Amino acid sequence: MMQDISIHWEEGGQACSAIWHSENGIAVHKKVVTADDTLTADDAYHLACEGTAILWKGDFQNARQLLQALVRRIDKPSKKSKRAVKRVGKSDAATPKKTAKDIFNQHRLVQSQRARILGMLLIQCNPDHTISLRRAPDISQACSEAYGAVSQPYVVSLRELLGVVSAHEWRKNGLPILADENGNPVFVHPHYGVFSPVRGEYIELVCNAPLPKALDAESTAFDIGVGTGVLSIILAMRDVQKIVATDQDDRALACAKENIAQLNLGSQIEIVKANLFPPGKASLIVCNPPWVPARPSSTLEHAVYDPESQMLKGFLAGLKDHLLPEGEAWLILSDLAEHLELRTRQELLTWIEDAGLLVLGRIDTKPKHPKSGDEADLLYFARAAETTSLWRLSAK
Repeated sequence: MMQDISIHWEEGGQACSAIWHSENGIAVHKKVVTADDTLTADDAYHLACEGTAILWKGDFQNARQLLQALVRRIDKPSKKSKRAVKRVGKSDAATPKKTAKDIFNQHRLVQSQRARILGMLLIQCNPDHTISLRRAPDISQACSEAYGAVSQPYVVSLRELLGVVSAHEWRKNGLPILADENGNPVFVHPHYGVFSPVRGEYIELVCNAPLPKALDAESTAFDIGVGTGVLSIILAMRDVQKIVATDQDDRALACAKENIAQLNLGSQIEIVKANLFPPGKASLIVCNPPWVPARPSSTLEHAVYDPESQMLKGFLAGLKDHLLPEGEAWLILSDLAEHLELRTRQELLTWIEDAGLLVLGRIDTKPKHPKSGDEADLLYFARAAETTSLWRLSAK
């Protein structure tokens, strides 16, 4: 739902306005100029850096090329990142010591500044989600999926708009998560604003972990924070008879319902809007909370950042009241936060102990995503050391 906040600009001597929309929560721009294909990339970069937004009136494909030109001007050479990585934990007379947490905060600042500058190139959309620019693609279905119905023209950053289009392609094509009993791929279709299960290593953990014996007597599981529904789907395909999946986000709930319906798993999986746990108890409770205890800068970051580990601590604290006798909880968690000095292993173990829980075991795997091997990435030192684990927990 778009908020009724207007962005204003002048065009041809006339005052103009439209609804301002930003999924990242960026405040409406105060300085806006119109521009077309005559604007150079250098001039656009200088305008964006000084805080002037650019409402594009030229060829749409040229706007995409301009955005890529801005990306090239913002991104720094990899040598600087490598030097920063080498400074972690080291110091000398000329170079003060930088901690892992310092590097993480620097990374977030760089990403924030990058997003701010790239977000300065704006596009106006019509109430039917079309764009009145030369060579503009038909993005009406993508925007309708992401934003819903609107009644007035609106302005959005081109960067966000391209993200909406990309999400539409993910939703249309789907993401293979595992194979069925006949070897055919099983797909989930992520919606815009719902975390996509692209980190396949944690999916493999849930596919291969031994199911608790308590399921033999009571084949019931809870999936806390359902997202696309991927973990519920895996449990259903592993013959868990009744799964109750929860989430607070309406986009996630709609996404999970659609994926479950497409796979004809509605008789096994129930979707419930709830903060963490549904009523009752289960033999197995699974949760893949956000892995990094930091404050999200937008609603889209809630799947990645969990401020002060609130969801993680809430999940652990509530387990004892929702596990059936001899039931298990599976906590899927990366230790990236530990390598970034944002949380210690001892803190996690203390929360588990204080919640009246036992660690039955842990299954570990290493990440396979491209950034884990990208030495130019500012956080390479942490990503290269990262381990993703499935913690098997029970009540004492």
